[in-house]
Amino acid sequence: MAVEQLASNRCFGGQQLRFKHNSQVLGCEMFFSVYLPPQAKLGPVPVLYYLSGLTCTDENFVIKAGAQQFAAQCGIALVSPDTSPRGDEVPDDSQAAYDFGLGAGFYVNATEAPWAQHYRMYDYIVSELPAVVNDQCPVDPNRVSITGHSMGGHGALTIALKNPEKYRSVSAFSPIVSPMNCPWGEKALGNYLGQNRDAWREYDSCELVRNAKQHLPVLVDQGGADNFLNEQLKTGLLLEACTEVAYPMDIRIQAGYDHSYYFIASFIEDHIRFHSQYLV
Repeated sequence: MAVEQLASNRCFGGQQLRFKHNSQVLGCEMFFSVYLPPQAKLGPVPVLYYLSGLTCTDENFVIKAGAQQFAAQCGIALVSPDTSPRGDEVPDDSQAAYDFGLGAGFYVNATEAPWAQHYRMYDYIVSELPAVVNDQCPVDPNRVSITGHSMGGHGALTIALKNPEKYRSVSAFSPIVSPMNCPWGEKALGNYLGQNRDAWREYDSCELVRNAKQHLPVLVDQGGADNFLNEQLKTGLLLEACTEVAYPMDIRIQAGYDHSYYFIASFIEDHIRFHSQYLV
């Protein structure tokens, strides 16, 4: 599998790296970013995957969140993938809308044409990308956690809930907690998976919580002034699901915060230190 390192910048005593590779799962060229803390010079370090939201690439989190300083303090590598397959051959929304197609893979395995050929972000995040990272970087494949924002928060929660044996912990900023019950999710799942709503349940955090056999440590932060909260994110549905089945989840509403990276930057230290407890 051909992997090319594109950039390396010294950052808080470690290295901020960027790579590209040919993804067999997605059938296109993909980019991803990795922060290696100073401790990686001495041996393999634990790794935290960060999944970005709609319209983002692998670089938004790297540039805007200010996460590297806390990852350096905790000795944790950060991996930030892109949010969808890319390239001229990859189909996009017919109206080039921001909430579907390029930049909006929703971390699912599409089953419907024409999306199924390339839009397999679930398999990419769970299997292919970790194999590439493990081969290229000094990370410990047995100490892995995952987090994300908005669409990426949805991705982090659903991936961890479906694969509790792979992840030590999971967190999310402003996640889309029930794509079955919001316009963003209905559009994405309806196109990627078809109109049989039973197939959507596998990618709905509330449904997965209700059927979880194993409980992971979970931290969720939601801005109280988020303009997407009531229509798209619906944090209350996740609270209801956790209450129904006594799933222990720390869900915090942060008064006055919106959906932006200012919110993420304000609480990223909390999330990295939360994961560090379980990545020892």
